[in-house]
Amino acid sequence: MSRGRIDVNQLDLKETVVSINRVTKVVKGGRNFRFSALVVVGDENGHVGVGMAKAQEVPEAIRKAIQDAKKHIITVPTVGTTIPHETLGHFGAGSVLLKPAAEGTGVIAGGPVRAVIELAGIRDLRGKSLGTNNPRNMINATMDALSQLKRAEEVAKLRGKTVEELLG
Repeated sequence: MSRGRIDVNQLDLKETVVSINRVTKVVKGGRNFRFSALVVVGDENGHVGVGMAKAQEVPEAIRKAIQDAKKHIITVPTVGTTIPHETLGHFGAGSVLLKPAAEGTGVIAGGPVRAVIELAGIRDLRGKSLGTNNPRNMINATMDALSQLKRAEEVAKLRGKTVEELLG
């Protein structure tokens, strides 16, 4: 994963609204209703981000969530059409296991995880949600798993070896 700054304006981002919830706050005069939106943005070419926001209207909440997602974009390393290695991401009570798959397998993953993986540009992957099925925790666990991925070149450099020595 590159740690450098990503210029969002140069990316051709697509958005997916994962969930919209009505949130209620009970106050002295009655109830205040707001809407919470969870959005994933990605260019289907190795960049993906997640954003959450609340507002009094649904379109406003989605717009704010898209802005938030653009601020939290990460770069996902890929090997062909899949990920370099197996990884396990955690967030809250949610855990997501991501495994590389052979070309032509497709994305085998549930709802929110699938949205993140497809917008990241990964075509072949097997995913398993462990623990909660709360969309926010699942998406954040997926982002955690994707942020842990490293290419063989990065690992070889860290260990002071060549890629051939590493892969055997």
